[in-house]
Amino acid sequence: MTSTSSSQSPARRGSMLEAPIARTLVRKTLPVIGGMLAMMTFNLVDAWYIASLGTAPLAAVSFTFPVVFAVISLAIGLGIGTSAVVGRLLGQGRHDLLARRATDAVLLSLLVGALVTLAGLPSIESLFSLLGADATLMPYLEAYMGVWYWGAALVIAPRIINSVLRAHGNTLAAGLSMGVAAILNLALDPLLIFGAGPVPAMGVAGAALATVLSWGLMTLGLICQPRLRGLIAFRGLTLGALVESWRVLGRIALPAAVTSLFTPVAMALVTRIVADHGHAAVAAFGVGSRLDAIAQIVVLALSMTLSPLVSQNLGAGQLARVRRAIGGCLGFVLVWQLAIWAGLQGLAPWLTARYAEGPEVGEVLRDFIWLVPLGLGAQGVVILSVSSLNALHRPRDAMALSVVRLFVLFVPLAWLGSRLDGPHGIFTGMLTANLIMAGIAWWRLRAVLARQRQSQGHDESQGQLQ
Repeated sequence: MTSTSSSQSPARRGSMLEAPIARTLVRKTLPVIGGMLAMMTFNLVDAWYIASLGTAPLAAVSFTFPVVFAVISLAIGLGIGTSAVVGRLLGQGRHDLLARRATDAVLLSLLVGALVTLAGLPSIESLFSLLGADATLMPYLEAYMGVWYWGAALVIAPRIINSVLRAHGNTLAAGLSMGVAAILNLALDPLLIFGAGPVPAMGVAGAALATVLSWGLMTLGLICQPRLRGLIAFRGLTLGALVESWRVLGRIALPAAVTSLFTPVAMALVTRIVADHGHAAVAAFGVGSRLDAIAQIVVLALSMTLSPLVSQNLGAGQLARVRRAIGGCLGFVLVWQLAIWAGLQGLAPWLTARYAEGPEVGEVLRDFIWLVPLGLGAQGVVILSVSSLNALHRPRDAMALSVVRLFVLFVPLAWLGSRLDGPHGIFTGMLTANLIMAGIAWWRLRAVLARQRQSQGHDESQGQLQ
């Protein structure tokens, strides 16, 4: 690594390894929250402008969401693997491997992006026909995805670079870059969709190009950032070292990517269950799900900053600090989400009046707001447990928790509740699943931490004998 990297590492490592845990997590989490809020505007801005083109273009772009989310899930998995591996190396002080793993992770993201492009372009018509798009929508889908697939690598790579920065404790640059990308998208969307001056109107293809250009410029900005110099280094790159890095990264990244896909699949199944009770129930469930997503932003952001702290301290052998960090975060999440639930109860009359079209939708939405957010604290325990297990290099345990929560408890209990008590029963089933799963997640996480402590004690005793 370069001298730049070496001079910066101790300060950044110190904040994760020595600074007060609560203050460190608050300072690191706030920029991530800002970045996540900025990212939420991407789809909203696209939908706002594309809606002006008509119903067919808007419907076509709606069909792209599962495919786009699948690619982003791959990026999330790669990012989790990168953060866990880089964070642990930082804690161990292994600067000889640090730049190698970070660089190889970025190269892997470019390879994955290229494979998405090669597989996606020739399969647009067949894939979206399978998803239910008819011939009327196909020209819009080909225009949008024909551009988006070409930029797949630019959508994936910055997420991996941000993971490298977060692993070093630099969440401010990651958060700012996401905010800048959102602003660029906001500026480029109307220009490229509707045209202006010498810029031709491109319709839905313009929306895709705006997204790709925003992410591309974000990638360029990240690469040029001074703090990244020394963390990405191509000197000493060999095929053998590259394959070894990808194997190490893939051990965590692949299960994490698969796990990221589980949630939308489970939500699609629950939506199908809700649909048995009419359009009003589906409309209320849709509004409620969006409220849930907003209510969980702090928990999701915290999971991204807790992970590098756990990884670094695991590498440094500071398991007591790992346990304190995880325990403190779990306690905070339970209190925070209970406060969010109380706030939602106060806002419930306004929310139902604002978003419910008719008394039937309002009644179901009130049920949702009363029951489902009550389990978000428990769901937060599961989210942080999964994040911590990945950071502890236990990706199979993390994936097992997600499978049990979604497909053993969440979907089956929602179905059972539907049969017994309609939408009210569905929401009760969702709440019950989260409460049960929080206990299971905490039990499993404690067992893994206890095993890590025993392993550390064994290693220390062996070292003393030698």
